[in-house]
Amino acid sequence: MDERDDDKRKVPAEVVWQGKYQRMMVRGTWEYVERAHAGGLAAIIIAVTPDDDVLFVEQFRVPLQARTIEMPAGLVGDIHAGESIEVSAIRELEEETGWTADHAEVLMIGPTSSGSSSEKIAFVRATGLRKVGEGGGDGDEDITVHAIPRASAAAWLARKMGEGYELDAKLWAGLWMIDHTLDGTPRS
Repeated sequence: MDERDDDKRKVPAEVVWQGKYQRMMVRGTWEYVERAHAGGLAAIIIAVTPDDDVLFVEQFRVPLQARTIEMPAGLVGDIHAGESIEVSAIRELEEETGWTADHAEVLMIGPTSSGSSSEKIAFVRATGLRKVGEGGGDGDEDITVHAIPRASAAAWLARKMGEGYELDAKLWAGLWMIDHTLDGTPRS
Protein backbone atom coordinates (compact mmCIF):
# COMPACT_ATOMS: atom_id res chain seq x y z
CA MET A 1 0.00 0.00 0.00
CA ASP A 2 1.00 3.55 -0.63
CA GLU A 3 2.04 5.70 2.38
CA ARG A 4 -0.48 8.33 1.26
CA ASP A 5 -3.24 5.75 1.93
CA ASP A 6 -2.11 5.46 5.56
CA ASP A 7 -2.46 9.24 5.98
CA LYS A 8 -6.06 9.09 4.72
CA ARG A 9 -6.89 6.25 7.13
CA LYS A 10 -5.66 8.28 10.13
CA VAL A 11 -8.30 10.98 9.59
CA PRO A 12 -11.35 10.07 11.71
CA ALA A 13 -14.71 9.66 10.00
CA GLU A 14 -17.54 11.91 11.12
CA VAL A 15 -21.25 11.19 10.78
CA VAL A 16 -22.84 14.40 9.45
CA TRP A 17 -26.33 12.97 8.90
CA GLN A 18 -28.02 9.68 9.68
CA GLY A 19 -31.36 8.34 8.55
CA LYS A 20 -33.04 5.03 9.21
CA TYR A 21 -31.04 3.12 6.57
CA GLN A 22 -28.07 5.26 5.54
CA ARG A 23 -25.69 7.83 6.92
CA MET A 24 -23.57 10.54 5.32
CA MET A 25 -19.94 10.45 6.35
CA VAL A 26 -17.06 12.91 6.02
CA ARG A 27 -13.44 11.79 6.31
CA GLY A 28 -11.01 14.58 5.53
CA THR A 29 -12.12 16.00 2.17
CA TRP A 30 -14.17 12.91 1.25
CA GLU A 31 -17.94 12.71 1.58
CA TYR A 32 -19.57 9.32 1.20
CA VAL A 33 -22.59 7.26 2.16
CA GLU A 34 -22.63 4.05 4.16
CA ARG A 35 -25.37 1.69 5.29
CA ALA A 36 -26.56 2.32 8.83
CA HIS A 37 -27.26 -1.41 9.30
CA ALA A 38 -26.50 -4.80 7.72
CA GLY A 39 -22.76 -4.29 7.47
CA GLY A 40 -22.73 -2.56 4.07
CA LEU A 41 -22.83 -5.74 1.99
CA ALA A 42 -25.38 -6.64 -0.63
CA ALA A 43 -25.69 -9.74 -2.82
CA ILE A 44 -26.54 -9.78 -6.51
CA ILE A 45 -27.84 -13.17 -7.57
CA ILE A 46 -26.93 -14.70 -10.92
CA ALA A 47 -29.72 -17.21 -11.52
CA VAL A 48 -30.40 -19.35 -14.59
CA THR A 49 -33.47 -21.61 -14.54
CA PRO A 50 -33.48 -25.25 -15.70
CA ASP A 51 -35.02 -23.96 -18.98
CA ASP A 52 -31.88 -21.79 -19.48
CA ASP A 53 -33.68 -18.52 -18.71
CA VAL A 54 -31.87 -15.74 -16.85
CA LEU A 55 -33.89 -14.17 -14.05
CA PHE A 56 -34.18 -10.38 -14.01
CA VAL A 57 -36.32 -8.10 -11.86
CA GLU A 58 -37.99 -4.85 -12.82
CA GLN A 59 -38.96 -2.22 -10.29
CA PHE A 60 -39.36 1.51 -9.79
CA ARG A 61 -36.35 3.05 -8.05
CA VAL A 62 -37.09 6.32 -6.27
CA PRO A 63 -33.54 7.82 -6.49
CA LEU A 64 -33.64 7.47 -10.30
CA GLN A 65 -37.35 8.24 -10.66
CA ALA A 66 -37.45 5.45 -13.22
CA ARG A 67 -38.12 1.75 -13.67
CA THR A 68 -34.97 -0.34 -13.61
CA ILE A 69 -33.94 -3.79 -14.80
CA GLU A 70 -31.63 -5.59 -12.37
CA MET A 71 -30.61 -9.06 -11.34
CA PRO A 72 -32.26 -10.11 -8.05
CA ALA A 73 -30.38 -8.56 -5.14
CA GLY A 74 -30.63 -7.63 -1.50
CA LEU A 75 -28.81 -6.71 1.66
CA VAL A 76 -26.93 -9.39 3.53
CA GLY A 77 -28.02 -9.72 7.15
CA ASP A 78 -30.76 -7.09 6.94
CA ILE A 79 -33.39 -9.45 8.35
CA HIS A 80 -31.34 -12.01 10.26
CA ALA A 81 -28.14 -10.68 11.84
CA GLY A 82 -25.19 -12.92 11.12
CA GLU A 83 -26.88 -14.54 8.13
CA SER A 84 -24.35 -15.77 5.57
CA ILE A 85 -24.07 -14.27 2.10
CA GLU A 86 -25.25 -17.55 0.58
CA VAL A 87 -28.34 -17.85 2.80
CA SER A 88 -29.21 -14.17 2.25
CA ALA A 89 -28.87 -14.60 -1.52
CA ILE A 90 -31.21 -17.61 -1.64
CA ARG A 91 -33.72 -15.82 0.62
CA GLU A 92 -33.67 -12.70 -1.60
CA LEU A 93 -33.93 -14.79 -4.78
CA GLU A 94 -37.05 -16.50 -3.49
CA GLU A 95 -38.61 -13.28 -2.14
CA GLU A 96 -38.05 -11.33 -5.35
CA THR A 97 -38.53 -13.98 -8.04
CA GLY A 98 -40.42 -16.94 -6.56
CA TRP A 99 -37.47 -19.21 -7.38
CA THR A 100 -35.27 -20.88 -4.78
CA ALA A 101 -31.87 -22.54 -5.16
CA ASP A 102 -30.23 -25.66 -3.79
CA HIS A 103 -26.83 -23.98 -3.74
CA ALA A 104 -25.30 -20.49 -3.74
CA GLU A 105 -21.65 -19.75 -4.49
CA VAL A 106 -19.97 -16.41 -3.82
CA LEU A 107 -17.96 -15.54 -6.93
CA MET A 108 -16.45 -12.22 -5.87
CA ILE A 109 -16.99 -9.25 -3.57
CA GLY A 110 -16.21 -5.67 -4.58
CA PRO A 111 -17.31 -2.04 -4.18
CA THR A 112 -20.43 -0.75 -5.92
CA SER A 113 -19.37 2.89 -6.24
CA SER A 114 -16.04 3.37 -4.48
CA GLY A 115 -16.01 7.16 -4.84
CA SER A 116 -19.34 7.75 -3.13
CA SER A 117 -20.26 4.73 -1.01
CA SER A 118 -18.61 2.19 1.28
CA GLU A 119 -21.11 -0.49 0.18
CA LYS A 120 -19.77 -3.69 -1.33
CA ILE A 121 -21.61 -6.28 -3.39
CA ALA A 122 -21.15 -10.02 -3.58
CA PHE A 123 -21.84 -11.67 -6.93
CA VAL A 124 -23.50 -14.98 -6.06
CA ARG A 125 -24.23 -17.81 -8.51
CA ALA A 126 -27.41 -19.68 -7.58
CA THR A 127 -27.80 -23.23 -8.91
CA GLY A 128 -30.34 -26.00 -8.61
CA LEU A 129 -33.22 -23.59 -9.18
CA ARG A 130 -36.85 -24.54 -8.74
CA LYS A 131 -40.02 -22.46 -8.78
CA VAL A 132 -41.71 -22.22 -5.37
CA GLY A 133 -43.90 -19.11 -5.61
CA GLU A 134 -44.78 -15.95 -7.47
CA GLY A 135 -42.08 -13.60 -6.17
CA GLY A 136 -42.69 -9.89 -6.46
CA GLY A 137 -40.83 -8.80 -3.33
CA ASP A 138 -41.99 -7.97 0.16
CA GLY A 139 -44.86 -5.65 1.07
CA ASP A 140 -42.89 -2.50 0.19
CA GLU A 141 -41.73 -3.74 -3.22
CA ASP A 142 -43.53 -4.01 -6.53
CA ILE A 143 -41.26 -6.31 -8.51
CA THR A 144 -41.96 -7.74 -11.94
CA VAL A 145 -40.02 -10.92 -12.69
CA HIS A 146 -38.61 -11.54 -16.17
CA ALA A 147 -37.27 -14.97 -17.19
CA ILE A 148 -35.38 -14.34 -20.45
CA PRO A 149 -33.69 -17.01 -22.60
CA ARG A 150 -29.95 -16.80 -21.92
CA ALA A 151 -29.10 -16.73 -25.63
CA SER A 152 -31.10 -13.52 -26.13
CA ALA A 153 -30.64 -11.87 -22.71
CA ALA A 154 -28.14 -9.22 -23.85
CA ALA A 155 -30.35 -8.22 -26.80
CA TRP A 156 -33.40 -8.07 -24.51
CA LEU A 157 -31.52 -5.80 -22.10
CA ALA A 158 -30.44 -3.50 -24.93
CA ARG A 159 -34.05 -3.32 -26.10
CA LYS A 160 -35.25 -2.44 -22.59
CA MET A 161 -32.63 0.31 -22.40
CA GLY A 162 -33.95 1.66 -25.71
CA GLU A 163 -37.45 1.66 -24.19
CA GLY A 164 -36.24 4.02 -21.44
CA TYR A 165 -35.55 1.60 -18.61
CA GLU A 166 -32.51 2.24 -16.42
CA LEU A 167 -30.19 -0.78 -16.50
CA ASP A 168 -27.98 -1.65 -13.57
CA ALA A 169 -24.45 -1.77 -15.01
CA LYS A 170 -23.75 -4.89 -12.91
CA LEU A 171 -26.07 -6.78 -15.25
CA TRP A 172 -23.32 -7.03 -17.84
CA ALA A 173 -20.84 -8.45 -15.33
CA GLY A 174 -23.48 -10.92 -14.17
CA LEU A 175 -24.16 -12.09 -17.73
CA TRP A 176 -20.44 -12.58 -18.30
CA MET A 177 -20.14 -14.61 -15.07
CA ILE A 178 -22.84 -17.02 -16.24
CA ASP A 179 -20.47 -18.37 -18.87
CA HIS A 180 -17.02 -17.60 -17.44
CA THR A 181 -14.88 -18.18 -14.37
CA LEU A 182 -13.23 -15.09 -12.85
CA ASP A 183 -9.98 -15.78 -14.69
CA GLY A 184 -11.88 -15.48 -17.98
CA THR A 185 -11.95 -19.12 -18.99
CA PRO A 186 -15.26 -20.48 -20.25
CA ARG A 187 -17.31 -22.22 -17.58
CA SER A 188 -17.98 -25.85 -18.25
